[in-house]
Amino acid sequence: MTKSPRIALIHALKHSIAPIEAAFAKVWPEARLMNLLDDSLSSDLARDGKLNDAMTERFLALGHYAAATGADAILFTCSAFGSCIEAVARAHAPMPVLKPNEAMIERAMTMGRRIGLLSTFPPTLASMPPEFPASVQIVPKLAEGALAALDRGDRATHDRLIVEAARDLRDCDVVALAQFSIAATAPLVAEATGRPVVTTPDSAVEKLMKLLAARA
Repeated sequence: MTKSPRIALIHALKHSIAPIEAAFAKVWPEARLMNLLDDSLSSDLARDGKLNDAMTERFLALGHYAAATGADAILFTCSAFGSCIEAVARAHAPMPVLKPNEAMIERAMTMGRRIGLLSTFPPTLASMPPEFPASVQIVPKLAEGALAALDRGDRATHDRLIVEAARDLRDCDVVALAQFSIAATAPLVAEATGRPVVTTPDSAVEKLMKLLAARA
């Protein structure tokens, strides 16, 4: 493995790009990043209400494109598409292909058994809880209206709605922020809940570093 591996980042929300690039800049600046964005993935999932074979085929196509560019690993930043990402991982094994939330889940598991899961995208709260083991209790919470506010460019309202929703998770051991797009609110959520907060970007980058180092 070269010192500067090529990491393909595949996004279903434009808001996910800045947080993961910031995490790489902080944790692993040597990595070479490429971004693939199809923001119709999230709108189509919201419309259909569930993952289907056609969506899986679209993910496989994105994975094949990323691999063909010479990527050493693929990181998806869209947390509502677990089974589609698993299909890409199977297709490209042993190349590391990560879901956005798997490293964060592993970290949250070390911090408690009652885990608050905060999201601004409703399908995430349907797809993500089954990825946690049955030994923990997941308390899902939707910050309703926050994503629409972010789409309008109103970050102040986005952050306020997240903080208001987070207050319902004060009886959890840890709060997990389910999306890359809300990672920057971690300090606000920690203040509102008095609980430790885990985010997806930093956890994902750290796991990728370890996986690629093991392959060197």
